[in-house]
Amino acid sequence: MAIIDILVRYFPSFNTALGATLKLTVISLLMATVLGVVFGLFKVSGIRPLKLIANIYIDIIRGTPLMVQTMIVFYGISQVLRPLGFSWGNIGGAYTAGAVTLSLNAGAYMAEIIRGGIEAIDKGQMEAARSLGLPYGKAMRKVILPQAFRTMMPSIINQFIISLKDTSLISIIGIRELTQNGKIIAANSASMVMAIWVVVALYYLVICTMLSKVALVVERKVSYGKQ
Repeated sequence: MAIIDILVRYFPSFNTALGATLKLTVISLLMATVLGVVFGLFKVSGIRPLKLIANIYIDIIRGTPLMVQTMIVFYGISQVLRPLGFSWGNIGGAYTAGAVTLSLNAGAYMAEIIRGGIEAIDKGQMEAARSLGLPYGKAMRKVILPQAFRTMMPSIINQFIISLKDTSLISIIGIRELTQNGKIIAANSASMVMAIWVVVALYYLVICTMLSKVALVVERKVSYGKQ
C-alpha cells in the first residue's frame, strides 16, 4: 500500500519535520502568551492609550492573513532594516522569522483569550484584594490572573492546535516543517503525490486529535468549579 510505503520510507524525514513543527509551535505559543498577557492587560486596564495600542495591534493581526504577515516579516522587515545591517540570516534565518510571525499572530488571539478570562472573574475579587491593601498590579498578578488562567486553559490548548496547523503557512519561506517536507518529497516522488499528502494529513490529524482530547479533559476539570 502506497501510504504504508511512504510512512516506512520517509519515517525519519517526517519525524524530523514533526519535531521542527512542534518546536516552532511551542516557541511561538510561549512568546504569544507573553504578548497576550501584556496586550490583554492593556485591554482591561482602563487607560485609553494602552487600550488603543492593544486594539490597533489586535485589529491589524486579526484583519490580515498569516501568509501576508509572514511575507512582511521575512521579506519586508529584512528589506527595510537592511541599511542598518539587519539580516534574518544572522539570527536563525527563516526559522526565527517564522517563530516571530507565529508569535505575533497568536499573540493577538491570546490577548483576547486573556481579556475574556480576566473579565470572567467576579469583580468582587479585585475589590476584595484592593480593600486588603494590595496595589492594582499585585492584585492582578496574585489574585486575578491565577484564577483567569485556570479558566483559560482549554482555550489556550485550542490556540496551540491552531498555531500548530498555522505552521503549514510558514512553509512559504522555506522552513522544513511537515508541509514543506511533504512538498519536497512530493517533488521527488510524483507518482505518489496523493499518498504523501495523506501521510502529512495523518501527522497533523493525530497530533491535533490528541491535543483536542487534552483540551476536553481540562475543560471538564475547570468547568463551573471543581469536579
